[in-house]
Amino acid sequence: MKNNLINRVLTTNNSLAGLALRVPAGIIFAAHGAQKLFGAFGGYGLDGTGQWMASIGLEPGYLMALAAGSAEFFGGIALLLGLLVRPAAAVLALTMLVAIFAVHASNGLFMSNNGYEFGLSLLAISVALAFQGAGALSIDRLLTQKQMSTSGEPVSRRQTSA
Repeated sequence: MKNNLINRVLTTNNSLAGLALRVPAGIIFAAHGAQKLFGAFGGYGLDGTGQWMASIGLEPGYLMALAAGSAEFFGGIALLLGLLVRPAAAVLALTMLVAIFAVHASNGLFMSNNGYEFGLSLLAISVALAFQGAGALSIDRLLTQKQMSTSGEPVSRRQTSA
């Protein structure tokens, strides 16, 4: 049972599509999380972000800033490494849904009006990675291959096909 859950979380294919999605999304998420958590890249840090979140009704603001910042920063790092991509992507998708509906939806689609198009793009990438997994050149793939080789089970066609 335990190995079955681990396999479902880590299993991925050998496609480069996951890598092409993971790297840019990971950079974007980690940078936005660093803005919220640490005030990096012109961000406001936890205090400033928490005050802003409270001002738009996301209470308690500090805790919401910590949750969103952590999801984005650590989820972004997970995407970059290709480690636990499915759960990280699921958390990031939820984070983007909150951002879209709590902040951007009332402004329409376009970014020029602070709309939701950027959040929607990140949501789509996150959902795709949650379904597909990390793909080639990922720690998830290496762990799956190692587990399969040590358990004596054949590596499935899905895991080895390009």
